[in-house]
Amino acid sequence: MPIDTAAEDAAAAALPGVRATGGEQDVPDRAFLEAVAAGVTARRRAEVAELELVAAWVARHGRRGDDEKDPLVAPGGDGTPEVREYALPELAMAREEHTLRTRSMVADVLDLQHRLPRTWAKVVALECESWVARRVASMTRRLLAGQVGVVDVAVARAIAGHAPSTVFEIASAKVIEADPEAHAMERERQRHERYVSLSRADEFGFRHVIAKVTAGDAVWVDAMVERVAEILAVEHGHDHNHDELRSLAFGWLGRPADLLQLLLTHTQVDSSPDVPPAPPVWAPEHLASTVERLAAMSTRQLASLRGRGRVFVHVTDRDLLRQSGIARVEGQGPMLVQSLGELLGHAAVVVTQVVDHRVRHRADAYEHAEPLKDHVWTQVGGDAFPFSPRTATRADVDFDHASPYVPRDRDGPPGQTGSHNSSPLRRSHHRWKTHGGYRVRQAGPGRHVWQTPHGLCYLVDAEGTRRLPDRDAELILTAPPGVDAYPADHALMLAGAYAE
Repeated sequence: MPIDTAAEDAAAAALPGVRATGGEQDVPDRAFLEAVAAGVTARRRAEVAELELVAAWVARHGRRGDDEKDPLVAPGGDGTPEVREYALPELAMAREEHTLRTRSMVADVLDLQHRLPRTWAKVVALECESWVARRVASMTRRLLAGQVGVVDVAVARAIAGHAPSTVFEIASAKVIEADPEAHAMERERQRHERYVSLSRADEFGFRHVIAKVTAGDAVWVDAMVERVAEILAVEHGHDHNHDELRSLAFGWLGRPADLLQLLLTHTQVDSSPDVPPAPPVWAPEHLASTVERLAAMSTRQLASLRGRGRVFVHVTDRDLLRQSGIARVEGQGPMLVQSLGELLGHAAVVVTQVVDHRVRHRADAYEHAEPLKDHVWTQVGGDAFPFSPRTATRADVDFDHASPYVPRDRDGPPGQTGSHNSSPLRRSHHRWKTHGGYRVRQAGPGRHVWQTPHGLCYLVDAEGTRRLPDRDAELILTAPPGVDAYPADHALMLAGAYAE
């Protein structure tokens, strides 16, 4: 029973004749609140049933099969059962989500059942939220089976009556207590771990820059940002607050030639012949020769200091001509067309030829040429695996033949490699498709039909992923070569003919 239906039925039982979503009837507040409490219990019961089904699937597929390319993997922690790798993506499809989410649930429920049995008993008794127990399972996954018991005892005592934050604090403390040496090693590793990363762009086209650097470097970066913000305030301070100016200043750090010119232009030098000019804070004496060398560079040489990259922007010709509408930037997300200048304004832009999807590229070679990859990528729009998030970039995928390639020396037909037979797939999805027993057919531009080893069928196209009736899928999968079947449209056409 779906979670919402279970909650509604429980509420309806507590409030005879009143819908759980209603409130206008003359019902005592106590009875209404009892219905709310009954809905929580029903939801927890449904979530436990869902976890138990996932665990049962693992038990059904926990033995090594005949296919040596389908290895056993251990999603959970030490001491939990293994499961055949290729059983996970099919379970994820049935759950209508990506495999990583399903794998996470598998790991959590296995840890709860086999490593945290006391905590799992609280979940089964509907005394706590399953998501809290699942997070504890994730927090303790690195512990060995003989160490995790101390966490289980402490969490089981607290999880039914304390706030989630309190439970997580207890779990964190007990994880340290269970393995202090591992905690010390992790702390040392974290101390040496440094990075600079970018978040995904939000709906307004902004991103966060997150860095872990030494305290000294952080102070110098902050000082430089502050100095540039002071310079920018002269011209832009009237309509930008200080934080906005610092944000603009941070962008200048990525353009060293422009930054150098800005700093040199706005650095006041004492003109007194008796007082030697002091170097600015951003240019200590040991860097004086470097600054002089940069200042002597030609415009072409300074331009070569800029970084280089490749950006894929998807926009219609109509929106581009109007300078309004929405563009999609790969790796960043949607943004207004008029905001593209913020992304490209400081770069030397080279516009490549627009891909014409009306052209059908074909080749005899197994490898995909770069123009063909561009064509397929813009046509499919991302990873073609069912329920795969459209976050992959062109460099993250393999371009795989939907129908297996047959070499020409083995009587393979000509023109097998082309936009009619190409699926962008992440490496793991490519491997599952090749060795996992899936049946795939490309049935039109950017349109793929998948059939799992146990017969579940899914259509992946521009509208996302959706389940197909077996009859419709079989019609598409068995259509003659070169024929793209659209059974849903055909059914609508027949319905209209019968209506007439």
